[in-house]
Amino acid sequence: MLSILASLASEICYTSYVNKETLIIISILIIVGIIFFVIKFAGIKNTIIVIQKTSNATSISTPFDGITIPYLRKREYKSTLGQLDEIDQNSSYTSYLTSYTSDGLKINALLTKPTGVMPKGGFPAIVFVHGYIPPAEYRTLERYVDYVDYLAKNGFVVFKIDLRGNGSSEGKPGGGYFGADYVIDTLNAYASLESSNFVNKKEIGLWGHSMAGNTVLRSMAVKPTIPAVDIWAGAVYTYIDQREYGINDQSYQPLQTPSTTRNSRQEMFAKVGTPSAENKFWELVAPTSYLNDLKGAIQINHAIDDTVVDIRYSENLNMLLDKTSVPHEFYKYPTGGHNISGVSFTLSMQRTVEFFNKYLKNK
Repeated sequence: MLSILASLASEICYTSYVNKETLIIISILIIVGIIFFVIKFAGIKNTIIVIQKTSNATSISTPFDGITIPYLRKREYKSTLGQLDEIDQNSSYTSYLTSYTSDGLKINALLTKPTGVMPKGGFPAIVFVHGYIPPAEYRTLERYVDYVDYLAKNGFVVFKIDLRGNGSSEGKPGGGYFGADYVIDTLNAYASLESSNFVNKKEIGLWGHSMAGNTVLRSMAVKPTIPAVDIWAGAVYTYIDQREYGINDQSYQPLQTPSTTRNSRQEMFAKVGTPSAENKFWELVAPTSYLNDLKGAIQINHAIDDTVVDIRYSENLNMLLDKTSVPHEFYKYPTGGHNISGVSFTLSMQRTVEFFNKYLKNK
């Protein structure tokens, strides 16, 4: 192809009757052809273009930039609560089944609302994000009952969302770490509370368990003004840590049908490479690249005997937070396993309530 272009250029040079405009057009075509040849045949693939500098990470353009923090920061998050259908009431709160929309999907949720007098400006609220549960087995009213009850009895609106594809929520279940769906669902849930008439817009925090530790920290990186994030037994923050510590979840069930998410992940790795200290793409995905942007506080809770998620995930995150001005707390529990159950559950819930009281209420 280059020889053809060269021959054409030679003819142009020695042809006297070609006008200036034609010469310019043909020259442009030659340049475009050369660029095409280099990209197509010289093995230059996955070209990365630098766009801007954001915090400690540089924004780039790739076919998979939809999962990066800079891209997610550009999106709009807007939603409203659906109808509240009362299912239970006690002296402390009323429970409702409800929903909201995210990417046009109906996402189901359980919402608790304190029964006391609403404070001026509205109640403080927590978007409660569940960890991995086989999506087909997930049930809104069967998981995290004690967790929600404890927070609700302490005066918080608790909005426990069923991530897309889980239970009867619309859409397909995505990956907790290598996609953006769950982050988008979380931030749209946050927006739906902001638009309600009984929640204080300045007093909304996030709570996440296991897989959702990644989800809520990435959500905070996208929306740095979130005032408080509480993580229980979370995983995957730098993305390099996943390769180092792994995850041993015996409940994990691969999808029975061909997974678009898994295929996309394999294609992603083939195109942009796997997470490493030298890989700029994964630097844009990792929430730890944006810790200096955060305006709120973080609490981390993890049991030492957790056999599913290695406590070193939390230790490493805490070490990184120690190097910033972000207010943070890290608590280890000798027992309790992955769900921080038993005696450790009560202590961890007490600390969680104290944390949200400190960083959410009366802001």
